[in-house]
Amino acid sequence: MNVQIHSVRFDADKKLIDFVTQKLDKLSQFGDGIVNAEVYLRLDKDQDRENKISEIKLELPGGPLFARKQNKTFEEATDQAVDALKKQITKYKQKKRGA
Repeated sequence: MNVQIHSVRFDADKKLIDFVTQKLDKLSQFGDGIVNAEVYLRLDKDQDRENKISEIKLELPGGPLFARKQNKTFEEATDQAVDALKKQITKYKQKKRGA
C-alpha cells in the first residue's frame, strides 16, 4: 500500500508520521485490496481544544473510502478515522460478497 501523509499549517514530527503509518498498516488486515492511502493532518484555525483534524482517503478497486475526524490530538483523531474506515471496509466487503 502506498501511503502519502500531508501536514497542513504545521510540520509533523517523525513520531506522529510513524504513528499514522502504523495505524494504516493495520487497516491492510481488514482490506487486502487497498491500493493507496492519503492522509491530511490539519490544524483548524480555531484555537479551541479540539482543533486537530485527521482526514484519510483510501483507494480500493471498487472506489474510494473516506473518513474525517476532529479531536484534541492528532493521534485520537487518527484512531477515530481508522475505526470509521474499518467499519466502511467491512461493509464494502460484505456488499462485494453479496453481489
